[in-house]
Amino acid sequence: MTLIKNFINKILKKFGLRISKINVSDELIKIYKYKDYNEYKETQILYNKKKLHHVWADDASLENISNFLRQNITKENIKGICHGSRNGFEQSFFNRSILNSHVIGTDISETAKNFKDSEVWDFHNVKPDWINYFDFVYTNSLDQSYDPKLALTVWLDQVITGGFIIIEHSDQHGVRSSGKMDPFGAEANFMPYLLTDWFGHSISLSIIKSIKKNKNDAPVWFFILKKV
Repeated sequence: MTLIKNFINKILKKFGLRISKINVSDELIKIYKYKDYNEYKETQILYNKKKLHHVWADDASLENISNFLRQNITKENIKGICHGSRNGFEQSFFNRSILNSHVIGTDISETAKNFKDSEVWDFHNVKPDWINYFDFVYTNSLDQSYDPKLALTVWLDQVITGGFIIIEHSDQHGVRSSGKMDPFGAEANFMPYLLTDWFGHSISLSIIKSIKKNKNDAPVWFFILKKV
């Protein structure tokens, strides 16, 4: 385990992070296993409807992302997509805050059709019209993925070369929070290693750390994958 610890810490050092202790019993990543796809879909739709008017994202965090996008995308008419956006809060914010932007959202539940710029869609699935189309993908819902590597692979194909995937991650996206409702959990200090292991030289990775004003100033990390 020492060799694994040293290897992970070598990668994390670039981002100012470090794993100080790894035990055999420690879980750094966890994925809940459904009996089949129908159980996954039915579960996600059920909880979507229960939390339909709840908003995880907050103005301060999304403004940080907007600032990053304005500074790093110089073209006009920025195109983006927010996966797992439930009631459309995220794309509405980006469309207001980024001049000449067109940002849409997706959700697996049919309730998405009731919200502006939202589309009913399972974010694991490929849509040919979206390949190499968007300048950025944003999500705070990667924890709702039954196969996060698959989801991120699909999203990478959706952004243009030089485009960004922005993953909002907090302690509520960790292993302890993983379960039937939110199947994927990973510890924040393990995410850079995981993303680098999955995508290697096809991305460059940066991290923005902030706090969530609507969650009692809880820490939040934005893992930003740039497609290279």
